[in-house]
Amino acid sequence: MRPLDGVRVVSIEQAVAAPFCTSRLADAGAEVIKIERPEGDFARGYDAVANGQSSYFVWLNRGKQSRTLDLMSEQGREELARLLGESDVLVQNLKRGALARLGFPFERLTREFPRLITCSISGYGEGGPMADRKAYDLLVQAESGLCSITGGPSEPARVGISIVDIATGATAQTAILEALIRRGVTGKGANISISMFDVMADWLTVPLLNHEGGKSPERVGLAHPSIAPYGVFTAKDGTQILLSIQSDREWKKLCDVFLGLPGLATDPRFATNVARVANRAETDAVLAARFAALSADDAEDALLRADVALARVNDMEGLSGHPHLRRITVDTPNGPVAYPAPAPVWEGETPRFGPVPRLAPLEEVV
Repeated sequence: MRPLDGVRVVSIEQAVAAPFCTSRLADAGAEVIKIERPEGDFARGYDAVANGQSSYFVWLNRGKQSRTLDLMSEQGREELARLLGESDVLVQNLKRGALARLGFPFERLTREFPRLITCSISGYGEGGPMADRKAYDLLVQAESGLCSITGGPSEPARVGISIVDIATGATAQTAILEALIRRGVTGKGANISISMFDVMADWLTVPLLNHEGGKSPERVGLAHPSIAPYGVFTAKDGTQILLSIQSDREWKKLCDVFLGLPGLATDPRFATNVARVANRAETDAVLAARFAALSADDAEDALLRADVALARVNDMEGLSGHPHLRRITVDTPNGPVAYPAPAPVWEGETPRFGPVPRLAPLEEVV
């Protein structure tokens, strides 16, 4: 038995945030009915790299049923009402107020479906000065200030994945699971609102508090603004290795085993993390010289002997062939597609992942 067997979810969704949430609910056994417009979720057209299909859509819609409804028609709205009467959860990421304009205000949902858990995902929430703005992942990365602390010193940058959408979808999943647990005790549904901006603001608490405490973070590329050494160094063969020293004890061992310079561990310029950050250029220069004298393999072996945390700076080719990469294979309308497995591993259980749904032909649209 899977954790959400017997739970039915209706999701009026498109793009990434809501589909991320409901794909995880489907993985857990929920019956997820994805409501699509007659032209389909626009994420179906984002690219064509997964057997001629969108990578986003193939990733985020496994295990769901696709139901094409024209919610502008009376028949489509009646069918939605019927589905909600048989469901446990409604997820939607329509523009604020769109659900009410379709005839399903929250007051009606609460009155007619008291056990229904409704989760509404939006850019800026149900109220406030920006509530009616359109919001997409990169826009919220910029508006929240995330871009200001991402990238190198010369200019801000986008995080290389749809981090706002993914974080929002994961937050929605958590809230829905909490509401299901509470409903099991009280019998009551819930009306949950989750905004992309709120999720990112929450995740940006540490840099915000640093700013408000007088230490506004700077962009430092692949380095850490408040820890040294913590950054990328280049081995003799050109391979880049990122290392991280988390304590003065680790620094001492790095000096002894990797650098062969035990005296640096007590040198006032380097003895504490505060001193190393203040003298980051000198700290990094000592390490850069040592890396330049070693091949990547020799440097990695020496760092491991010193019990130092490190990573190769990989690209997507490196991830594709990575020895730690676990994959799943899902069926799609164009054939099987393999991609990274979800992170949770349940001991003694083999996960099941349903197929990616096709879009219903026009003659099946309600």
